[in-house]
Amino acid sequence: MAGTKEKGSFKEIISPFLKSKIHDLKKDYGVDSKEYFAVASQYLQSKKENYSSNIERTRHYESNVEVSYEGMPLVGVERLYKPTILIEPTTVCAAHCRWCLRGQYPIQTMKKDEIIRATKYMSSKENKKDVFEVLITGGDPLMSLPLLKFTLEQIEKNAPNISIIRIGTRVPFQDPERINDGMLELFSSFKKFRFEVGINVNHPLEFWDESIKSIKKLQNIGFKIYNQNPLLKGVNDDFSTLVELYKKLRENDIEAHYLFHAIPMVGTSHHRTSLKKGYDLTRRLSSCGLFSGRSKPKYAVLSDIGKIVIYEDTIIKKRLEDNSLLLNSGFSYEERLKWNPSWKKPQSVEIAKDGNMYTWYLDGDDKK
Repeated sequence: MAGTKEKGSFKEIISPFLKSKIHDLKKDYGVDSKEYFAVASQYLQSKKENYSSNIERTRHYESNVEVSYEGMPLVGVERLYKPTILIEPTTVCAAHCRWCLRGQYPIQTMKKDEIIRATKYMSSKENKKDVFEVLITGGDPLMSLPLLKFTLEQIEKNAPNISIIRIGTRVPFQDPERINDGMLELFSSFKKFRFEVGINVNHPLEFWDESIKSIKKLQNIGFKIYNQNPLLKGVNDDFSTLVELYKKLRENDIEAHYLFHAIPMVGTSHHRTSLKKGYDLTRRLSSCGLFSGRSKPKYAVLSDIGKIVIYEDTIIKKRLEDNSLLLNSGFSYEERLKWNPSWKKPQSVEIAKDGNMYTWYLDGDDKK
């Protein structure tokens, strides 16, 4: 996750660690190999990114998620779910994933006073009974320890209702040396919080020794690690790769959380399979008996109104003219407004008779 300075221009950034791994894959398997493509295509800019339609997104949900506190909007704060508030101290990353859901977002780093206001909002009168969890993401919060430390200090000081801190990061797989003694000491100094780390590992090849060691360091100080990764065309959209991926997650005590259908962001269509392909794969995975049932992910989309897990009856109908699917979200429109009164219903949403929201979602395809 990262920002871009100019609309439509997402700069290629690859960490030295990743450059060495991509070089090794090229040397060992060849530039035309599946192994090389599995990692390189996640980070190397492609001419295919120049092809996009006017119905692809510059945000991963086209809705007004602005949060207001004391009559003024909060910077770097989002709220789509009742118990959780998201904060983005920085949009800086160690590398730019080409399927990034924030690739077209503006670059920003929160100021200290903005972080203080955000943490006070977390424990405001309307939130303190419902909110107990904060997701710190971006960008990558592990890229700036001083900023992360300040954010945690302010949550501890101003939001006593927060007990769980989730960190969204790819640092263990992009720049694992950052998981050092200084970082571990920082986290260990906050005794009140239960820390969880959400990672994105997409292919079995990414379980490099350095990455596994960095994960173990976090686990050794009590962190729970979970994985949520996109289904990417030519990378992991086949049964055998996913089986091996979930085996390795289980071996390394990493929870398999979500397998996401790749989002319809500008310049990412070549990464996106059809929704049906992902559903067929996860249905096959669920009953194959080839790895532990504790490692089976939920298949979901990031829609305009939040995460929707895909079940057999989730798809209501298809709109052929723009290859879009109407999805049953299960989200109540009235409940959403209760916990975020400033939230605005996007144009893609239809309200069902029972008050739940349906939303139109752009499908992908299975063309090579």
